[in-house]
Amino acid sequence: MDISAQFKKKFNTSQKPFSVFCPYRIAPVGAHSDYQHGLISGFAIDHGVEINYLPTDNGSVKLYSGNFDGVTEFSVYELPQRNYNWGDFAKAAFVSLKRSFKIDKGLIGFIYGDLPVGGLSSSAAVLIAYICAIAKINDISLSRQEIVDYALYAEHDYLEMNVGKMDQSCEVYSKKDHLLFLDTLDDSYRLIPTSEKMPPYEFAVIFSGRERKLANTAFNSRVDEAKAAAFALRAFAGIPYGSFKDSYMRDVKREVFDAYKDKIPPAWRRRAEHFYGEFDRVQRGAKAWENGDISEFGKIMFESGKSSIYNWETGSPELQTLYEIMLRCDGVYGGRFSGAGFNGSSIALINPDKRENVSAFLREEYLKVYPRYEKDFSIHFCHTADGVSL
Repeated sequence: MDISAQFKKKFNTSQKPFSVFCPYRIAPVGAHSDYQHGLISGFAIDHGVEINYLPTDNGSVKLYSGNFDGVTEFSVYELPQRNYNWGDFAKAAFVSLKRSFKIDKGLIGFIYGDLPVGGLSSSAAVLIAYICAIAKINDISLSRQEIVDYALYAEHDYLEMNVGKMDQSCEVYSKKDHLLFLDTLDDSYRLIPTSEKMPPYEFAVIFSGRERKLANTAFNSRVDEAKAAAFALRAFAGIPYGSFKDSYMRDVKREVFDAYKDKIPPAWRRRAEHFYGEFDRVQRGAKAWENGDISEFGKIMFESGKSSIYNWETGSPELQTLYEIMLRCDGVYGGRFSGAGFNGSSIALINPDKRENVSAFLREEYLKVYPRYEKDFSIHFCHTADGVSL
């Protein structure tokens, strides 16, 4: 889509707009760990969200989307109420920044994401794009860490999603041909370059045909179950446990879990097992990437996907089917569903020499099970990329 042309058409202007592009992210290992202060790994990819925009001097905001119908309009001088649609992300970005800065200028804009919604952290990418645009027109200078923090506040406190900081971090800190290794406890990170020993690779994003929405899913309850496990384990072990809100699996040592795991409900136990498993897998994955061992890295991706299905207990039937198909697909080193797992997309690390075989096999086998998604099922090949440009 020609976003600049759409902007000029919608707003009947010949003025050249500003532009912000924020990449999507993929996270091969470390799923569902960031909101427990765990370790994560990930990449930004060469697909994402772009907004073309111009400032308004009266504080008005008017936005169109290339992905969704309707128009969003509000004023930066008022506390905008949620409408529970795509326009809420712009409101969330303004609310977040207004906590710290004087915001006088609004904007007109056209925003577009170039892949189907679901599992690639499009919500974080949209928020980051808006935050960068608002900062630009209001002469606000933000560090990368501040962008992550403001985007995270927008999701937590305005959009009311208990997400961690993996999505924002991958989209802000990533570097092309490097694996981001991030400790979400203290925000320390490393960018691990692709080893010279690494054979050629690329990623496939496989859209199941069903778009993902975290609202009205079990996403928040999974987060609460992990918190409950940490809270209860500390109580059983006689460790001061503070408030439930500030309870995280990272605060519970594995030996404490092993000693008291039979005292907590099975569902909570599985959430904890996933956390400890991912903590180990992220470290193993980082070492494999550093050594150029793509087979081992792919194997760890598959392990992560299995734990997300059986221990974290997410992954829609469609995404679980894709996981099983990827296990049998020649040319796929590793794969898992992407994001929270409530519909949306899966990702696969593949041998580019076998791209056509991978594409044909995944499509044929998936549509045997779900022929109703023939028109919407799609596969997109992508490469690593830099994080958002400042």
